[in-house]
Amino acid sequence: MKFSLGPVLYFWPKAQMLTFYREAADSDIDIVYLGETVCSKRRELKFDDYIAVAHMLREAGKQVCLSSMTLYEAPGELRELRKYVDNGEFLVEANDVGAISMLQQQGLPFVAGAAINCYNQHTLRRLVSMGLTRWVMPVELSGQWLSEVLNQSIIADIRDCFSTEVFGFGHLPLAWSGRCFTARSENRSKDQCELCCINYPQGREVKSQDGSSVFVLNGIQTQSGQRYNLVNQLNTMQGQVDIVRLSPQLSGTFDWLAKFKANINGTAPQPLPATDSNGYWLNLAGMVAG
Repeated sequence: MKFSLGPVLYFWPKAQMLTFYREAADSDIDIVYLGETVCSKRRELKFDDYIAVAHMLREAGKQVCLSSMTLYEAPGELRELRKYVDNGEFLVEANDVGAISMLQQQGLPFVAGAAINCYNQHTLRRLVSMGLTRWVMPVELSGQWLSEVLNQSIIADIRDCFSTEVFGFGHLPLAWSGRCFTARSENRSKDQCELCCINYPQGREVKSQDGSSVFVLNGIQTQSGQRYNLVNQLNTMQGQVDIVRLSPQLSGTFDWLAKFKANINGTAPQPLPATDSNGYWLNLAGMVAG
C-alpha cells in the first residue's frame, strides 16, 4: 500500500506552499498531487511554479501528478487546463469530465479524481477504455461498495489495468457551486471577493444551532465539518486499495502520515480525535465514527 498527498485544497500564501512541499520532499510520502482544484482566482502558485515544484519532488523520489480544476467556468480556465494536459512529463488527475475529454483526445493516461461520478463497474470500465490508469473512489462511498464493484465479473479482465485510490484523511470535498460561499459569508460578491479565502487557511467552519460542526466552507467548495480519518481501517483495505490519500492540513499532515504507515496492518491503532469521523467507509452516516 502506498500513500499520496492530495492537492492543497485551501488558499495558502506562496511561501507557505513552498515550505509545505519542501517538507513533502523530505517525507515518506510516495505520490504528490499538485495544482489548484477549487478556484482559478487563487494564483499564489502559477503553472510554472507547480512545474518547478514537481521537478523538485521528482528529484526527491516522489511520483508527481498534476491535478485539474473541478469546475470550469470560463475560457481562460480551459486554456490553463491545456497547459496541464500538454505538460509532457507528469500524469494528470482529471477532476472534471472536460479534462477527461481533453486527455483522451491526446491519447494520454489519466487519474480520475473523486469528483468524477464513478459509481458502478460499467462507468469504471468505460473510463479505463478512455485511458484511466488510476481512480479515486467517490468520497461518500463505503468499503463494502468498493469491494462489490471490484469483484464484478465485468471488471475481471481489466483489473490489472488500473489502481485504486481512497481518500483517507482530511475534510471531505462534498460539493462545488458556481457561487463562492466564503465570499458570501463576508457579504461579498464572488466577483469582488478580494480573495478573502486566504484568511481561512483551514476553511471557514459552519456550525449547527447546537454547536456541532456541520460543514467547512472553502470558496466554491463545501467540505465535511468532521475530518475524515481512516487510519484504523487500513487493514480492511488490503487487496483492494493500492493508494490512500491524505489531504494537506494546516499542521500535522506528516505526523499523521507516520501514524498511517505504522498502522497499515492494524498493529498500531490510533485513538480518533473527537473531531474525526469514518462513517462513510463503514457504510454509516458520514458524520459518525464507528
